[in-house]
Formats: sequence, C-alpha cells, structure tokens
Amino acid sequence: MLVNRRYAWRGYGDQHQIPAQSSHMTFTASSDDGVFGTITLGVDSPAGLAADDIFKGEIDNFRNVPGARVCELTKLAFDADMPSKPMLAALFHIVFIYGYNEHRCTDLFIEVNPRHRRFYQAMLGFKPVGEVKTNQSVGAPAVLMWLKVDDIRKAIDAHAGHRQENSRSLYPFFFSEKEEQRIFTRPALATMDRVAA
Repeated sequence: MLVNRRYAWRGYGDQHQIPAQSSHMTFTASSDDGVFGTITLGVDSPAGLAADDIFKGEIDNFRNVPGARVCELTKLAFDADMPSKPMLAALFHIVFIYGYNEHRCTDLFIEVNPRHRRFYQAMLGFKPVGEVKTNQSVGAPAVLMWLKVDDIRKAIDAHAGHRQENSRSLYPFFFSEKEEQRIFTRPALATMDRVAA
C-alpha cells in the first residue's frame, strides 16, 4: 500500500507488487503509527533482476565477471518526501548487513529517475551505467546506477558513527561497528530465512 500510494503520487501508477520470491527480501521502517518506509533487496536468480527488463545488457557486463553476485534495490518508498538522513541510513545499512553477510553480493544496482541521480551519487556513491532509457512499466525515464559492494564496506568502516550534520553522504549516519555487530547477531536477523517478507 505504501509503495503504490507514493508511486501513484509521483505518477508511476498504483498497481505495483513486491515479488514473493526467495530471492527478494523486503525491509520496512516503522513506528507506533505503522510502516512509513520500505525497500526491497533483490538478489540475482534464474528469474533475473527487475532492472533486467531494460538494462539486461548493462547488468550482464557485471554478472558475467567470475565470482560476481549481482543484486538490486527496488520499491523504495517513504511517507515523507525527504526522510531524515538517520532514518535512510538505518534502513540502507540493515539492507547492506543482510545482503553482504547472507548473499555475498558483489555489485549493487538501482534503477532511478534521472532527476534523482545526484541524490544517489552524493548520498551513497552510486555511479550511472549506460544511457537513460524509458521504463514502460511506469512511463518514465530511467537510469541504471551501480555501486561496488566492497566500496560500501570501506565507506562504512571509514565514516560510520561519525555524524556530521552538514555531510551530504549517508555513511556518517550508518551504525557504528559495535552496533552493526549487535544487529547482525540478533536472532531475528542471524536466523532469517531467505524468504520474501
């Protein structure tokens, strides 16, 4: 409901579904008032990634590297137009913890509207790959962005827990090393089945 409400507000339609597959895991941010944010991690499988619909050639260039394990972020939605940095950082960091430790992802992709490209570059270090194309399912332009997972690890190690309110990056708002370890060893995450929420 949150995804469809926010996507419809942007003119992207209101019939989107989150795949109920073992290769997808949905994470949510919630308060006493309910869920206010969500994002889904899709890990490569025989069914491929959602971004393969228009960017398969670009993703295959990474997928075909020996030892590669590609994954993607999809269905990002927040009730707020501009969520706080700590809120976004917490959600992205938990997704990273799961994808890095459970799936050993090596390359992370996200398909975004070109007008959001600078946000993902500045906040997380994503880099655009290939040309802008049209995503027919939402009737809007899209650009594929890529981030090496090892670079996420390095950025977390270098900056997490050192908050700087004027920083454009999200990494200073990520959990500290001790906090990350506590999160990963929680029974709910440590024993999480690879089943979509």
